[in-house]
Amino acid sequence: MTDHVSTDAAPHSAPPEIDAATAARNRLVITILLVSTFVVILNETIMSVALPRLMDALDAPASAVQWLTTAFLLTMAVVIPVTGFLIQRNNTRPLFMLAMGLFSLGTLAAALSPNLEFLIAARVIQALGTAIMMPLLMTTVMTLVPPHRRGPVMGNISLVISVAPAIGPAISGIILEYLTWPWLFWLVLPISLMVLILGSRRIANVTTPRYAPLDIISVPISAIAFGGLVYGLSSFGEPAVGDEGGNMTGLIAIGLGVVAMAIFVFRQVALQKRDRALLDLRTFTSKNYAIAVAMMAIFMMALFGTVILLPIYLQNVLGLSTLNTGLMLLPGGIIMGLLGPQVGKLYEKFGPTALVVPGSVVVSAVLWAMTLLTPETAWINILIGHIAISVGLAFIFTPLFTVSLSSVPPQLYSHGSATLGSIQQVAGAAGVALFIAIMSAVSGGALASGQAPVAALSEGITAAFMTGAILSLLTIVAATLIRRPPDFGDTAAGPGGH
Repeated sequence: MTDHVSTDAAPHSAPPEIDAATAARNRLVITILLVSTFVVILNETIMSVALPRLMDALDAPASAVQWLTTAFLLTMAVVIPVTGFLIQRNNTRPLFMLAMGLFSLGTLAAALSPNLEFLIAARVIQALGTAIMMPLLMTTVMTLVPPHRRGPVMGNISLVISVAPAIGPAISGIILEYLTWPWLFWLVLPISLMVLILGSRRIANVTTPRYAPLDIISVPISAIAFGGLVYGLSSFGEPAVGDEGGNMTGLIAIGLGVVAMAIFVFRQVALQKRDRALLDLRTFTSKNYAIAVAMMAIFMMALFGTVILLPIYLQNVLGLSTLNTGLMLLPGGIIMGLLGPQVGKLYEKFGPTALVVPGSVVVSAVLWAMTLLTPETAWINILIGHIAISVGLAFIFTPLFTVSLSSVPPQLYSHGSATLGSIQQVAGAAGVALFIAIMSAVSGGALASGQAPVAALSEGITAAFMTGAILSLLTIVAATLIRRPPDFGDTAAGPGGH
């Protein structure tokens, strides 16, 4: 496995030297995309604190309400592979308007939702827009920003991506303290519409579309693969009903997902020889890219599982209000956001390994500490732990984003960002499903043995954190293998490049 891949398909070339006017245009495009990404991520994370409230308001168990997050992530995982094709075939502006238009429509539908099923469907529409926005941002940045400036720019992206989750739970807590849950969406809707109007007027087309074939067969295969895996994991979170039917359904779904994934990978490998793959897997011939994506998957599983479990622990075990729960998660996220640009500068100076290794150690240490949580744990310990894990993640995400996409040549940027996004979302959905499943199974067993409900729930949560802690050990080993990516230069596009 090497850190170089080659192909004749070249939708983008490495950023050339540009004049001041073009540089100003590029900065405006990236800024609008960053603001839009902030809005869609804020929407994604604003639900975490709200889940316990929604369980009561909609009279649904955790295993059902979790689909508000799982369905969102799963939709993104199914749609993101197609965005590689969309980015190659279309200009920046129409893709942006499609993404924010779908997101705004889904937000309106969510605000008007009469029940859980309708709300989940609205979240799916939101996810369709989010699925386009994330790869569009990453591909545009990689296309417009020269290699020697990517560290700081990725740091700014990390700032936006981390500040949104930071203020999301706090905003959610404040809203739910004084208003009902539909206001979570009513307040986001005007912001998304303002961004849509601004972008429709000011965003410019900054890429050159080219012909890219769409393999129709690969689309449903990928949906079955990702959907089967996540649905199967989620089914293990369902409460026992006296038989093993639920577990058998989950096993069948996982088996179907594994088979479909194998078929999908085999088909992409065959199609990429003719540059017709939905996802060109030649990105994985870069060792840096492969390791970075694997680490990102593990961290996404642990991160999204933690984001789901902490509010449940803080509210249902420690008895904190939704407002206090949101405020508890605010300092760590803000610190993570403030560190983003600084980590980008450190990346340029020291490279990825010096940042990712200590960051992975810190995250792992905090996850292991969370396995010691009890109903008597002081809230200040949770606050310190959340700040510590946020600092660790700040030293991880900027280098991993930069290393992964910078390790493939420009003609594979859209495939690399789409593959990275797909794996991130599947891993996040799997993390949510797995953590909830473990929590439900262990707490259910503890209840059956006669433990008090609060103690049983606490035991289930710590068992789920144990899973994340074990997974985190793998990232420490992988972190030592990360290297500074090669500089492909302007000739990287190869024959046929633009």
